[in-house]
Amino acid sequence: MGVYLILIIPVLLLSMFVQWRFRNKFSKYAEMQISSGLSGKEVAERMLHDNGIYDVRVMSTEGQLTDHYNPSDRTVNLSTDVYYSRSVAAAAVAAHECGHAVQHAKSYSWLNLRSTMVPLVSISSNLLQWVLLIGVMLLVVNVTPIVLAIGVVGLALVTVFSIITLPVEFDASNRALAWLKNNQGVMQTQEENIQAKDALWWAAMTYVVAAVGALANLLYYASMLFGRSRD
Repeated sequence: MGVYLILIIPVLLLSMFVQWRFRNKFSKYAEMQISSGLSGKEVAERMLHDNGIYDVRVMSTEGQLTDHYNPSDRTVNLSTDVYYSRSVAAAAVAAHECGHAVQHAKSYSWLNLRSTMVPLVSISSNLLQWVLLIGVMLLVVNVTPIVLAIGVVGLALVTVFSIITLPVEFDASNRALAWLKNNQGVMQTQEENIQAKDALWWAAMTYVVAAVGALANLLYYASMLFGRSRD
């Protein structure tokens, strides 16, 4: 339990703070209209076309903060609030998701690696909770630790995936911010660019915390496994 408190509780508190900060920033900038008056959809289409991409559709999707780029069907999916909104937050998010489309078009290596891992990680994530639970229960009654070892391998895969996600997200934001800065027809003031950078920074921090959390979780279960192995 001591190891759990040391590794997991601080990460949990940090995650709560980052999520609160991100949502607070997003809500704040969602109320600030960009001077160009472009909607999230229009920003996305303009960035795609400026990068010579015409085979990616910009779609509206239900939910909040559900924005994502889908490389399998080449669609930029924007939540309703982003798709129709003409705010700084909407423009920043739309440009960020198009940053992923640009990565795909340019065969960005980290995105390709992440996309390759998605099916395997998806399967692992769905089963991982039960494998770890069963593994710990078997360990407690002094049965073979092989099930827990399988769970630790699955956690390692999820952790690697989380770490690989970081350069993908930071690069997409950098592409978005560079494009916004160089296109004054979208964001016409320096203040708007600073606000967009701030919003995307806190969005990126949620991925950093997720990676740290995955690593802490891996270390906790690995310490349990290898501690038992030494016994």
